Amino acid sequence: IAPVAADFTRAFTLPDGLSQDAVAGFFPGSTIGNFEPPQATRLLAHFGRVLGVGATLIIGVDLVKEKAVLDAAYDDAAGVTAAFNRNLLVRMRHELGAELDLDAFAHRAFFNPEASRIEMHLVSLKAQTIRIADQGIAFAAGETIHTENSYKYTLDSFRALAARAGWASIEAWTDRDGLFSVHALRRDA
Repeated sequence: IAPVAADFTRAFTLPDGLSQDAVAGFFPGSTIGNFEPPQATRLLAHFGRVLGVGATLIIGVDLVKEKAVLDAAYDDAAGVTAAFNRNLLVRMRHELGAELDLDAFAHRAFFNPEASRIEMHLVSLKAQTIRIADQGIAFAAGETIHTENSYKYTLDSFRALAARAGWASIEAWTDRDGLFSVHALRRDA
């Protein structure tokens, strides 16, 4: 095992001595879902260039599930995801000096089946203007700041995405309930 500390979205090289051997990359979790599909395809192609021909990539992918399950996961009763989402506003205040009322925005998350993604938004609860660097940004009541997407895949839709990036599917495993998957991919060309 040879760890590499790098920005995985930018070009980097592997440690010396690995290029003669078939290498394996490991991308756990479901971070690939935070990229728009064209970006995810480019990222997987980038991984292929870094790892080289003959490489294996082990990658975690969140799966499509019932809308109610997804909606509840991203709008949890404990408010953890809402706090995470609203932290954007907190950071705007601390890092940009934004003048805004944190309580004037609410967290909203929902599954968009047409795009196969969870969308997270901060919803303006009233007509308001926030100020950043002497610039006013007006919001109407109900207007949102779209803060994050989390794409969900079927096994086949992820295999197709990987194939567009030059990867062949070797195997895919899921948990017992089919909520999450881990894919083994091979770079043959």
